[in-house]
Amino acid sequence: MDAEVYGQREVRRARYAVGTVFAVHGAVTGSFATRVPWIQDHAGVSPGQLGLALAFPALGASVAMPLAGRVSHRFGARTALRGLIALWTLALVLPSVAPNLLTLCLVLFVYGATAGMSDVAMNALGVEVENRLDRSIMSGLHGMWSVGALIGSAAGTLAAHLGTDARLHHTLAAGVLTVVGVAAAGHVLDLRSAVDEEPPPRFALPPRSALLIGAIGFCAVFAEGASLDWSAVYLRDRLDASAGLAAACTTGFTLTMAVARIAGDRVVDRYGAVRTVRASGVVAVGGGLLIVLAQHPAAAMAGFALTGLGIAVVVPLCFAAAGRSGSNPSLAIAGVATITYTSGLIAPSAIGLLAQATSLMVSFVLVTVLSCGLAGFAGVLRGGDRVKTTRPDAAVPGPPNGKYH
Repeated sequence: MDAEVYGQREVRRARYAVGTVFAVHGAVTGSFATRVPWIQDHAGVSPGQLGLALAFPALGASVAMPLAGRVSHRFGARTALRGLIALWTLALVLPSVAPNLLTLCLVLFVYGATAGMSDVAMNALGVEVENRLDRSIMSGLHGMWSVGALIGSAAGTLAAHLGTDARLHHTLAAGVLTVVGVAAAGHVLDLRSAVDEEPPPRFALPPRSALLIGAIGFCAVFAEGASLDWSAVYLRDRLDASAGLAAACTTGFTLTMAVARIAGDRVVDRYGAVRTVRASGVVAVGGGLLIVLAQHPAAAMAGFALTGLGIAVVVPLCFAAAGRSGSNPSLAIAGVATITYTSGLIAPSAIGLLAQATSLMVSFVLVTVLSCGLAGFAGVLRGGDRVKTTRPDAAVPGPPNGKYH
């Protein structure tokens, strides 16, 4: 049915299209992250108030993610993704125009809600393309997200260096990214619900399968959030590294993850999801031990690089497994996404609180222990192994009986 309806050329085109959407999604995140200091000054908020405001994107995402399936059911997968990615790219403008703490919290809630819904929609379509190609692509798609984040952050760094007003920077970036994102989304697979299909619920608890898979994602994202936000501090405060070397550690960690994700699909195709995640867990634990035991900045940098290598493909594989589990893949993907967003929200603050009570070294002992969960519980991804299917509705964002048009 696949070849009759779309053909391999169209499916490959859909793969490149959804990959571009992933890159656009990442570019918005990178663009925002580099201008947070400007946004803080413009809104006139203290560091503590900024920390409070930065919790609202995850809250908005958690609330809105289950709605992605309903939007896709109503408008079709392609139209839904075009609309959701446009809302996400345009939401980039909102934080830079917020004049105070209250409005900043509100706009960041909207910012997170649009991020979460578009995230679920693009991951569900990525799983669908992966099923049709019958080979792993989710790691590469998330690698494209990392590439987009790097591009967005590089442009933001340049804008900040030139002293460009973030309102102008984000307006221009949002315009470009909206055009690219909407154009790319126009070439993804187009799924529509049957006329008599019941819409998915507006809100529902994640299925049990999503909870088990999400636990793996939680461990990986906790290590990612801890490493991204605290690696530079770790090198500076514990190992007396220079500011430049500390910053290079964070950049190296990000690059390691991006490269590993882009190259990860071949590993997954050869060894399968379960063995890949088990091996990844071993590598991440090795990286964590190297960080904890490091007496020189170079050793710690190598440890963070190994951690990035170990966790890089885990979250993409969790999304892929969720999209092939149960009767409602969109709900499962939303559940996994909510759990991983929550992990990303609490990881930086948990590391900070534990470091304040004990030390940064003890904080990364926790990261290392959680990394053990990747190897220990990788078996829950076994149910997400790819199988050839002639059903055009597999891993559809929302309706379980969709049709292509």
